Amino acid sequence: MTEGVRSPATLPPDGLPGLDPAWSRLVSVPGLDGSGRTFHVLDSADSEATITLLCVHGNPSWSYLWRDLLARPPAGARVIAIDHLDMGYSERTGTTRRLEQRIEDLCALTDELDIDGPVVTVAHDWGGPISLGWAQRNRDRVAGIVLTNTAVHQPAGASAPTIIRIARLAPVLGPMAVKTSAFVRGAVEMSRRRPSAEVRDAFLAPYATPERRAAVAEFVADIPLEPDHPSASMLDRVASGLEELSDVPALLLWGPSDPVFSDLYLHDLEMRLPQADIHRFIGARHYVPEEADVADALSAWVGQLDMETPAPRERIERDPLWDGLERRAGDGDDAVVEMNEHGRSRSVSFAELATDVDRVAAGLHRAGVRPGDRVAMLVPPGVDLTVCLYGCWKMGAVAVIADAGLGVRGMGRALQSAAPDYLIGIPKALAVARALDWPGRRISVNSMSNAASRALGVWSSLDELRRLGEGVPAPPQPGPDDLAIVVFTSGATGPAKGVRYRHRQAQAQRDALMRIYSIEPTDRLVAAFAPFALYGPAMGISSVVPDMEITAPGSLDAYALADAADAITATLVFASPAALVNVSRTAGMMSPTQQSALNGVRLLMSAGAPVPPSVLESAIRIMPNAEAHTPYGMTEVLPVADISLGEIRDAGEGAGVCVGHPVEGVSILIDPLDSLGRPVGEPGTTVGVTGEVLIGAAHVKDGYDRLWLTQFRSAQPSGFHRSGDVGRLDDEGRLWIEGRLAHVISSAAGPVTPVAIEHAVQTVDGIRLAAAVGVGPEGSQQLVVVIATENPPRRPRLAGTSLADTVREAVAVDVAAVLEVPALPVDKRHNSKIDRLRVAEWADGVLAGGRFGRL
Repeated sequence: MTEGVRSPATLPPDGLPGLDPAWSRLVSVPGLDGSGRTFHVLDSADSEATITLLCVHGNPSWSYLWRDLLARPPAGARVIAIDHLDMGYSERTGTTRRLEQRIEDLCALTDELDIDGPVVTVAHDWGGPISLGWAQRNRDRVAGIVLTNTAVHQPAGASAPTIIRIARLAPVLGPMAVKTSAFVRGAVEMSRRRPSAEVRDAFLAPYATPERRAAVAEFVADIPLEPDHPSASMLDRVASGLEELSDVPALLLWGPSDPVFSDLYLHDLEMRLPQADIHRFIGARHYVPEEADVADALSAWVGQLDMETPAPRERIERDPLWDGLERRAGDGDDAVVEMNEHGRSRSVSFAELATDVDRVAAGLHRAGVRPGDRVAMLVPPGVDLTVCLYGCWKMGAVAVIADAGLGVRGMGRALQSAAPDYLIGIPKALAVARALDWPGRRISVNSMSNAASRALGVWSSLDELRRLGEGVPAPPQPGPDDLAIVVFTSGATGPAKGVRYRHRQAQAQRDALMRIYSIEPTDRLVAAFAPFALYGPAMGISSVVPDMEITAPGSLDAYALADAADAITATLVFASPAALVNVSRTAGMMSPTQQSALNGVRLLMSAGAPVPPSVLESAIRIMPNAEAHTPYGMTEVLPVADISLGEIRDAGEGAGVCVGHPVEGVSILIDPLDSLGRPVGEPGTTVGVTGEVLIGAAHVKDGYDRLWLTQFRSAQPSGFHRSGDVGRLDDEGRLWIEGRLAHVISSAAGPVTPVAIEHAVQTVDGIRLAAAVGVGPEGSQQLVVVIATENPPRRPRLAGTSLADTVREAVAVDVAAVLEVPALPVDKRHNSKIDRLRVAEWADGVLAGGRFGRL
């Protein structure tokens, strides 16, 4: 150890934001380095605590990073946040302390701290390896491990973060980390949301002079990028020693936008700690506790450590997802048909599809794809996507589906989250994947020249997989508890979330749909909502996606729908409300042959958003033999409830949309809202009470992918999914949906739900679509109605007096303002869900005196 400037440990100055001086104390550790050393620690000092959170900061921060956790500790927890020697307000020893020494420092400090009971380590950055080294030496005391944006290993084939490589250069390190505060300041400024000046100053406070910043540079220099580095062997021992902690509960809280510790390091830790729960805070960067509510996540996670695992729902043995396909493996009937503007463009029979799926499954396995590997599919609905999906399922790979409706940015974010091992795509998708560095070895569905393959970084092709799988024995098939698919939500109510389904849950969903709608092998499906077409082979029925813009359901016209129906002699149609609106609008363009094709439809299903009865009534005029139904559900669980057009008419008008009775096997609870529109946490089945809708069923999702906190919150009580929808049960047991929880208007008179208001406004002549939103502070929000008319204005404006008065007369609550816009923003997947949060933000700005800018 080299000698440098020494100075004693001190207490932080008073007045640092969020830091209670009562937490600070100095702890002397006799014998450390021979003469003893003194640490500064923050300690919540709860004498009744039954568990301790030991928080270890990285470089160049200090224990201040954990102030929110000290202010809001988990129930029954003591929180101790340490300052490393030569860092924060701990003693400046004048020595260079490498990784192994810092682990020994932490062990010596905790021996002196008189910690009773189990310990959960919580660490960030360089604190990660140090805390893990401590955990390995104190295994009998460790109740849990929490890591945020750290690393224990440089993944093979990847270079170290650019920032670190530059910072370690001798001409840069001293001037940046010691002579100036640039390194300390830059780390704080790295946040997506810049902290306040007071908080920035607090992070810099212990590092006010070059003498106090010496260890900042030493920490950087101690990063072992070279195999012969003095700390390399110690870091390797920490990494390999994680096997010893494989039975310890672990939580990885990550800022995926971190330019230092990207998702690459998350996935390395995920592999080394396979038992870990994971939550990615979308948008967060390096200082995760500064940008995300880590304290809330830890309170939830620590609180469930000792909870008994709830008993699973009764398991029913079900046929595998490919059973419907295998039952028709000798059948020459169409399984999947593709359409273009000229009609049929491609088709495959059940016999051909079954053979192809088996070849691709065997080929994937022979090529090195293993059960549990994730395979993203950037392929339009049709034959190739069906082959890839069922091939993956049969050999145990996990399909990742992020549809094009998310847009390039949304798809990229989804794929970074799901981290597929492989990516199957059309050339256009592969080009984007190459340009934007999306994860996964690339497989082309099209045969390509060697030059094109090299340019796009293509690893294999679908035809090559077929060749590899020809005549090869089938690989082992997955079991019901193996993961089947990660499918992303539409992003209509926030960032798209990956939803995990195991095989048994996807099987239960298939069986529920077949049972409710009496689907038989003789049925044939037109899926104007493309993801629904993927279940065709699982049900053993023919399917076709009409010629339409997949990312714009409202582009479907009547003749495209009729041509698709004619191509397979359809008996079933599934379409979004927006699609049906345009189908009805263009019905007059159909030929007699096209009209005849729609006469064979026995069942029309429409979902994705509340479906007005008028939309169904118009649709069945051109499908006169169809019974119209609206299944209620969501990406996380479908179906939940079902209602026919006749039952909608019988239900009449109400405070929302009647979605019918829960289907067989589904349980519904309602968690009432308080005066501010928040669930009170007492779900039940009381008639007429408005609250959040909770759903229990065998086909509820397995969980949100790498969103542990979101999943935990959504699964309370155990066995139910908190839908985020607001509704009520009526005296006949029917469910009425009144809107989204996030869209409830928090007025002075209590919560107001938007759907009934919007439907009432949409009865006014000339109004095509309406959004009811709240503006102003919570608890005193004012209701604003934003409308899109049949003859829209060129730019947003206040509605005219006469129109505004008519709108007010149509609703039963006070309306503060009526605004008129050319169009309301809707989701891309269904073209039906209004983005009320965006509308509310825009209306709030307008009514606060802002410009009538573009919505």
